[in-house]
Amino acid sequence: MRVKRYIVDTMPEAMQHIRTDLGADAVILSTKETKVGGFLGMFTRKKIEVIAAVEQAEKSKGSAPMKSKVLPAVPSGAVPKAYQRTAEISKPGTQTSTNSASNTDTASGVQHEDDYSRFAEILSQVAASEEEVNRQKNEVGHVQQPEAAAQAAMRNDQTETAASVESVQSVQSSRGGQEESLSSRLGISESEQRVLEELKEMKEWIARLSRQNLEAQHLPEPLHFIRDQLLKQDLSAKLTEEWLTAAEEAWKANHMKMSEAELQNVIYKQAEAFLEGRIGGGVQPETRIVYIAGPTGVGKTTTIAKIAAEQLFRNQRKVGFITSDTYRISAVEQLRTYASILNVPMEVVQSPGDMQRALQKLQDCDLVLMDTAGRNYRNELLVSELQSLFSHSDQSETYLVLSLTSKSSDMIKIADHFSKYELDKVIFTKMDETGSYGSLFNLIDAHNLRLSYMTNGQNVPDDLLMADSERLCHLLLGEIRT
Repeated sequence: MRVKRYIVDTMPEAMQHIRTDLGADAVILSTKETKVGGFLGMFTRKKIEVIAAVEQAEKSKGSAPMKSKVLPAVPSGAVPKAYQRTAEISKPGTQTSTNSASNTDTASGVQHEDDYSRFAEILSQVAASEEEVNRQKNEVGHVQQPEAAAQAAMRNDQTETAASVESVQSVQSSRGGQEESLSSRLGISESEQRVLEELKEMKEWIARLSRQNLEAQHLPEPLHFIRDQLLKQDLSAKLTEEWLTAAEEAWKANHMKMSEAELQNVIYKQAEAFLEGRIGGGVQPETRIVYIAGPTGVGKTTTIAKIAAEQLFRNQRKVGFITSDTYRISAVEQLRTYASILNVPMEVVQSPGDMQRALQKLQDCDLVLMDTAGRNYRNELLVSELQSLFSHSDQSETYLVLSLTSKSSDMIKIADHFSKYELDKVIFTKMDETGSYGSLFNLIDAHNLRLSYMTNGQNVPDDLLMADSERLCHLLLGEIRT
């Protein structure tokens, strides 16, 4: 790949230079305004910076007719070798082919930088390795018989995709401590490094999408609707693949004569088996104190009031409140209002010392529910403040409260940050505000948390549900509504 940078007055001027230097196949990578000339920041002129690139065509080589023999399999380490070549390029004394690129473009208004030439050389090395892999794949495909090639290609694509992913992951892990030094030696700026990372993420996303489309093509027709339903529910690709594989195996075992309802029942059984052992129930009878933690805006205070009403009226337990949410003016008053309605005592704490005194005052209560301030989970300092107030014991439980209206990836990140504080169970709120429940399954698959309560409204104490696998499986398959 050949990359060039132009500083011009107008886009038509840039297009003329690009066509002249790079040809009609050139692609514009980026454009932005820049300022040149001037003195002490004054009298500068506005210019347009244009970066363009073109793939360098390989020279045609005469070759004898290809013999009809099976070529060796494409090595899975071909792509990782490109990264090794990149490292070699960055070593002192390594000769590159950037001189020819940097010596062209003598027209006025056109400037070149060595950094872009080095960057282009690296990209060309990687592209050359990938082209070699593709060339060998194509040659293997040509020598196979048509019908056998169609079936073998599907198997080889899946095997090679898995091998490539594993090899790239191993290379990425081994390069983890070397990326910073490599970038510094190449002179790549922080902004360029971010662009490279975004390109890498985009390639991985395209690879995942292609793999999912390939898998979808091989599914039996009755499973297509079920697959679409699971994806619409935002269920992770991992769980979707596992459950659909089980359904496809059942379909083949029954001589490919299962109806859509029967296949859906197989998925239901898979989801039910997944939830087995992951339902934690409500507050245990022996629990003395319950800590409620979570990010801002998920409804922790209202959920505490619902749990308190349940324990008071259904289990006849004497309940007390503690709140450390002194950051919001309305938070203490909101919980105090619930305490007054339910006729339960309440204490406000701001430090670990206050916490011990509050527990002493509430020692006559069978159960103490502690409300904590909502925390920005990205701020480690704010989240760590909770640890100083928690006193874990055999008679305590810690609940993480999450909203089902949040993105699945955000839920997992939140749980990552809070999990260091010995979380036991998770409560999902706002079930009535969403129709997607796959994120619930994704979270408990990623973290060792048991499902406890779910809330489907703001009414206290009515809108509090105990998590049960039957209801969750039906919700996931779209068979019932909240």
